[in-house]
Amino acid sequence: MRVVVLSEACAERAELVGGKAAGLGRLIGQGERVPPGFCVTTEAYRHGEIPRDEIAEAYERLGGGPVAVRSSATAEDLPDASFAGQQDTVLDVEGLDEVTAAVAKCWESLHGARAAAYREAHDIAHAEVAMAVLLQRMVRPEVAGVLFTANPVTGRRTEMLVDAASGLGTTVVDGTGPVDHYVLDDTPRDPTGCLSPARLAELRAVGDRLQEKLGGPQDVEWAVDHDGLLWLLQARPITTLFPLPPPTTKLLPRVYVEFGHVQGMLRPVTPMGMANLRAQIVGMLAALGVKADIVDIGGRLYGDLSDLARHRTARRRLVKLMAVDFGPRAQAVMEHVLADPRFAPGSGGSARPGGADASALRTAGRAVAGILRALARPEKARQRLFDAVERIRVASAGSDAPMTTAERLSHAEAQDATDSPDDIVWPIVAGMLAAALPAKLLDGVAAPGEIHTVLGGMPHNVTIEMDLALWRLAEKAGGHRELLLGTPPGELAARYADGTLPDIGLDGFLEAYGHRGVAEVDLGVPRWDEDPTPVLAMIANYLRVTDADQAPDRRFAHAAATAEAGLRDLAARARRRPVRGRLAVFLLRRARSLAGLREAGKFAGLYRLREVRRHLLHIGADLAGSGRLDQAGDIMFLTLDEVRAAVHEGADCHATAAARKAVHRAESRRRAVPVGLLSDGTDIEAVLPPKPATDGVLTGVGAAAGRITGPARVVHDPATAHVEPGEILVAATTDPGWTPLFLTAGGLVTETGAIMAHGPTVAREYGIPAVISVPGATRKITTGQIVTVDGAAGTVAVDATAL
Repeated sequence: MRVVVLSEACAERAELVGGKAAGLGRLIGQGERVPPGFCVTTEAYRHGEIPRDEIAEAYERLGGGPVAVRSSATAEDLPDASFAGQQDTVLDVEGLDEVTAAVAKCWESLHGARAAAYREAHDIAHAEVAMAVLLQRMVRPEVAGVLFTANPVTGRRTEMLVDAASGLGTTVVDGTGPVDHYVLDDTPRDPTGCLSPARLAELRAVGDRLQEKLGGPQDVEWAVDHDGLLWLLQARPITTLFPLPPPTTKLLPRVYVEFGHVQGMLRPVTPMGMANLRAQIVGMLAALGVKADIVDIGGRLYGDLSDLARHRTARRRLVKLMAVDFGPRAQAVMEHVLADPRFAPGSGGSARPGGADASALRTAGRAVAGILRALARPEKARQRLFDAVERIRVASAGSDAPMTTAERLSHAEAQDATDSPDDIVWPIVAGMLAAALPAKLLDGVAAPGEIHTVLGGMPHNVTIEMDLALWRLAEKAGGHRELLLGTPPGELAARYADGTLPDIGLDGFLEAYGHRGVAEVDLGVPRWDEDPTPVLAMIANYLRVTDADQAPDRRFAHAAATAEAGLRDLAARARRRPVRGRLAVFLLRRARSLAGLREAGKFAGLYRLREVRRHLLHIGADLAGSGRLDQAGDIMFLTLDEVRAAVHEGADCHATAAARKAVHRAESRRRAVPVGLLSDGTDIEAVLPPKPATDGVLTGVGAAAGRITGPARVVHDPATAHVEPGEILVAATTDPGWTPLFLTAGGLVTETGAIMAHGPTVAREYGIPAVISVPGATRKITTGQIVTVDGAAGTVAVDATAL
């Protein structure tokens, strides 16, 4: 079938008529006013010859005259990829020769540079797409434009946006001329521009109707002809909206703050990983006497802080408490929320946001005792922590004994039965407090950059020890330099798996650190001992270091020596404040003894996580072998309840896993994740007043002292990253799996983070300048641009001419 009447197009025929035609055919079927037309199908495109006779017949039935000839590819108007403007449309085409020429032009645009680049960015294979072409009777508009049924800038679902201009709508969609802009909400506004209040009300009604019929917010192109009739020219999902928070029965708005970036994660978490993380975080907060609902929004972890925001006492310290792990962007979001009358104290808040008073008092007592004990005798506190980590490692060690699938499921479901976490938690908290308090005590005596310097080269950090162990491995592997630098990391990993990679000491490294990985807190993500590709990529980066002074062990030693010298200097200057100064120096010494332990708790928990993952993958292999899953790894897109149903009741999980896998793949392409959300979908940062702009200078927060100029290297995936010595690493966020890249980087810039988070902490310990919380850094900076990172000023100067 090479030509189809538009009214016969539908979603079920999208592979034949393409996304745009299928969407318009659906609107016709639902009684909406759409210009009549027909579609030259993908069958004709694949045949490679324009069906001139069939087009002539359909064109004649349409009545001839001017038509719009529009691309309608199979990969177009998709839920997560609009392809807006990526393929051609030809307007006001008249006559058979011109019509067939326009069809040919649309076919050719499928392989144009912009469409190909868009497909690559969305992981859509070129060979899988085909082009249909839609021909519709031209509407001669008096006014035309675009309706967004949700605000695409702020994400707010309770308001619609309309852009309109007189004449053809190309002025609006192409951005080639002035347009009238309208916000449709419950706020009365004086009518201005080319649309009357009645027309705006009609558009809002259309938007409400389409959202309900099509199942979500829509991007709608429309036109009003000279007879006053409103025509719909296109309706497709708004692909850029971040998903809504889950529905709530609460009447007042809720506020959600993103938790994942605390662990250096902006990528979506697998469903299996999400269930595990939620339980862990709830347990961790409970141990600290804090209660917060953890919710899944777009595969990311968000905490519902609404009750804390409305609590008369808790709200007073909420912003300050967020400084340590959440950072300045989250603090700015929460300050905005606290100023919102809808979050005023008593407006629906819980009377006890932290849980039961008795429980909180018990926790507070244990905390004070544990923190004071660690500060009094830090060496013994460290040893208790190391002993506790070792107990967890031993308890988590798996058995090679044969197990049934049901037995493996029992092991995966079993709760961690290790002893009290106090031996791990309170030394870490003591170290974090000891590092955070001196800046206030030494205000006016020491600048923040000096404090950061004293906190550099910190001992007892398991992540630093891991990075330096990898450096030593790279040094010993120098005899295989040509192989390791000249072979893709994935190929090297395959050779390691089949035993043909020379012995470079990788076995020993993976024995100690193979339970780690990028986004390692997600149970669904492979560990390094499953796939050492990222490790081999990092070894290659280390081998590129040829300047002995830039060797990571020397840089770390230099940072430690500089820190000790800085501490001696501060101790001398602090004498002018006998009490506060002495206390600050005492805390800085304790910070150097305890703050490096920060990574130890998670490092220990990863042992258990690896073992649970091992059992689940065995179960997944059994389910795949019996036809209930496509492959073993798909089990990570189920929940434990669903796995239990598959194991004990024989439930088929194909469709569930495949659907979630597709959503996860789409969300993985998202480069920006809101720091804070309201329950109506509002991205709170998007409504904050913009900061004053300075040409060529990006502003963030200084997190590691120093100033350096060098070429930028924008990295989205550390697994295959190539970072030359001295390059400035620019990333959305970082977790411990990224930190080996710091050993060759000259500086660090991230979009999120807090001063005490993983990335800045490790940057200080290596003595490299770092600026964090730079919104849009990975979009505003291009690999190769010369940038200057000033860790004291918290700025990144970009030389736009140096490319």
